[in-house]
Formats: sequence, structure tokens, C-alpha cells
Amino acid sequence: MSLSGHEHGSSFVHRASPGFKIISLVILGTLLFIVPRIDLSVAVLAGIILLYLLARISLKTAWEQLRPAIWILSLIFIVQVFLHHWTIGVLVIVRLVSLLLLASLVTFTTRTSDMIDALEKGFAWLCYLGVNPGKVSLALSLALRFIPVLVSITREVQEAQKARGLDKSVIAIAVPVIVRTLKMADDISAAIDARSYDPGFERKKSISK
Repeated sequence: MSLSGHEHGSSFVHRASPGFKIISLVILGTLLFIVPRIDLSVAVLAGIILLYLLARISLKTAWEQLRPAIWILSLIFIVQVFLHHWTIGVLVIVRLVSLLLLASLVTFTTRTSDMIDALEKGFAWLCYLGVNPGKVSLALSLALRFIPVLVSITREVQEAQKARGLDKSVIAIAVPVIVRTLKMADDISAAIDARSYDPGFERKKSISK
């Protein structure tokens, strides 16, 4: 696995159009929260796990995306049980797990440059509203790319704090995660500035060609 989160491969999941994968993520994520049926949600989750296997991404990798969020998911489940019913809690957890795994799968099987290009084409109409589609696509692609990276950071912090006997303290884990995330965001911003990357300029140059 590369530092960007992308795992190289030749499966049909890797070869699928970035635009198709992003649209599928949006549609499936929306349907997950619209259809109030546990059986269908579980079927979707099973399908996502199958896609991981077909993409030759280990289930261990899939589990690593979920492990840092277990305590949050557990808290959400408990709240749903108290406010509604345990079946609602299961439904909500299955939805969130499916969405997290699917978003991670998209980032694992799609290069950042391809994702930015696909998003920029999809948001091209925003230029008529005075919005730079290149900047929007860059922001969204970085947001998707940050999912597995944040999971990795959280896991590293949890392991470090566990060695110090602080693994049960939410603050002891949350503060370092936030600090490292902000530092990483600052480093990415500095790298973009150092390369004089301008989404608007790149788009104009590609159109002129």
C-alpha cells in the first residue's frame, strides 16, 4: 500500500472508471440511508466485502479501516438502543460500516490524479456559477483520500497510547489525532503551494489543447 492510500492492482475494481466508482459511492450511500431494511443493508455490506476480495485487498485491511472507529460505533449503537430499539442500532451500524468500507475501497483502487480528473469533469457545470470546479474536485478527492489515512493515524495513536496505559482515555487519543491531522493538512497545503498548483490554470490549459 502506498502512502497515498492507493493499492496497485489489475482487478476490474481497479480498472473501473473513477467517475463510475464515485457515482456508485454517492448513490449506494444515499440508498443505504433511505431504505430502512436490515436485510438489504447486510446484503450491501456483504457485497462490499466481496468487492474487497475481488480487488485482492485483504479483509485485514478492511478491518483496519474499522478498528479505530469501533468505540464510536459502539457509542452510536448504545444511543440508538436507548432512544429506539436494538434493531435500529444494528441498522445504523451496518449503514455506517458499509459507507466507510466503500469509501475506503474507492480510495484504495483509484489514483488521486484520476479521482481529481473525474470529479472536475463532473463539476464542470459549476464554472457557469462562478465556482472553480478544479478546487471543488481537489477538496473532495482529498476528503475521500483522508479516510484511510485518518484511520491509520488513529490506529497508530491508539497503539502508542495503549503502550503508555492511556488507551481508555478519549482525550489522550483524540488530541494527538487532531494535531497530527492538522499537521498533515498543513504539509499537503505547503506541498501544493510549492508546486504552484492552480486547478483553474490546469483546467484552462487542458481546454486550450
